Amino acid sequence: MPGTLFVVATPIGNLEDITVRALRVLREVSLIAAEDTRRTAHLLARHAIATPTTSLHEHNEVRKTPSLIARLQAGDAIALVSDAGTPTVSDPGGRLIRAAIDAGIRVESIPGPSAVLTALAASGLPTDTFLFLGFPPTRAKDRKQWFARLRQVGGTVVFFEAPHRIRRTLTELQASVGDCEVAVGRELTKAHEQLVRGPISTVILELKEERGEFTVVANIGLSPENINLKRGQAPSDEDLFGEITEISGITRREAIATLARKYEMPPNEVYEAIERAKKSVL
Repeated sequence: MPGTLFVVATPIGNLEDITVRALRVLREVSLIAAEDTRRTAHLLARHAIATPTTSLHEHNEVRKTPSLIARLQAGDAIALVSDAGTPTVSDPGGRLIRAAIDAGIRVESIPGPSAVLTALAASGLPTDTFLFLGFPPTRAKDRKQWFARLRQVGGTVVFFEAPHRIRRTLTELQASVGDCEVAVGRELTKAHEQLVRGPISTVILELKEERGEFTVVANIGLSPENINLKRGQAPSDEDLFGEITEISGITRREAIATLARKYEMPPNEVYEAIERAKKSVL
């Protein structure tokens, strides 16, 4: 009978942030596939767990997946962990999970810490719906497309950023979508945790140092200029027409819905305004 692949969430900083169930699974499995065995060793030592580990990271996942699947098929239980948080969320493990599913092996998720939800919960920004975007690209062309997507989406977005790029990314975000409200978390759950909230222009000044891992929560569209629009200064027909012509990658209906959310207008009013502007141009 095949074993089970357990996808185990581990602490994002504070080693006490791990569930009793996760600790039991890590003790009982035959093997732990870890993104970095050295980092995982600290967690295991803290909780007196002696289960053997093997590395599974982005550079060897393709090569090692077949042997891990073979062990699962032979009846072994394996736990998949990343350096911090939930595996596959901007971390390796996706190929192994997909291969296990394709082989008919049970995959069981052990929930726990998440930098995304930790930052989102304390951000003070809307949490009913949000979009997670991982890390921004590093290449100029890809970054331009990434920021363009942010403008189209609107609402609350969450993403990660490296310390040496955080100020550049926040500056580009401000230039792209305006001085919107953000909550920037650094070293979440750790001793030097920092969570700075406010307009981007203020947050950039308040960041203590560019060290550690950053999680950014942003409310795209919630900038001072857009707040004024929502207080009664409705956009003109021409403004709406100009904005919708810049939106790409989604359907016209989705674009209208995006503008409706941004300006808190009924979608049919946005549509009618765009049509009026179109007729005046023709």
